[in-house]
Amino acid sequence: MSTSKFKTVCVFCGSSLGKQKSYQDAAIDLGKELVMKDINLVYGGGNIGLMGLISQTVFNGGKQVLGIIPKALMDKEITGVTIGEVKPVADMHQRKAEMTRNSDAFIAMPGGYGTLEELFEVITWAQLGIHNKPVGLLNINGYYDSLLSFIDQAVEEGFISPSAGHIIVCASNAKQLMEKLEDYHPCHEQVSSKLNWNYEQLEHSKKNVSSI
Repeated sequence: MSTSKFKTVCVFCGSSLGKQKSYQDAAIDLGKELVMKDINLVYGGGNIGLMGLISQTVFNGGKQVLGIIPKALMDKEITGVTIGEVKPVADMHQRKAEMTRNSDAFIAMPGGYGTLEELFEVITWAQLGIHNKPVGLLNINGYYDSLLSFIDQAVEEGFISPSAGHIIVCASNAKQLMEKLEDYHPCHEQVSSKLNWNYEQLEHSKKNVSSI
């Protein structure tokens, strides 16, 4: 078993399997890569779709699995027996704050609106200096090619700074992506006080936990 500087990685991915088997294979491969590197998993808490595949793979490999899910989604995204530890939270905002707090790095697999929303929030938080953790795209079958082209265009048109355009680390398979994430060094400008943002996020989470 190889070692990693990451103790826990958060994976954003779909609650659907996708139409191509390669997406499912990639979820299993990423799960095996995390196990091989002795890395625990944080994810969205569901046991269906790609979420179910990667969480089951990591759990079967003997690593810790923490699923963070809003109460309103539990009936929709959890069927049967839960995988690992499942932590219910009040809403989507608290879900993302808890996932960020409990993770050393982020990976987005193919997914839909929810995956993109989670991905762009951690990218934005990195740009603002709320965290300096690496963000990776597992670009299976070129799934995210159009998104990467959009980011390049936004940089070219002056809406994203060139340094912030390099926040995302991208690869087409799990092994290469993990290697790039391990070598990542933040090179973008940080425009906000990380310490102050951390306090605000922590206080927000505490308030939401007490209201559940």
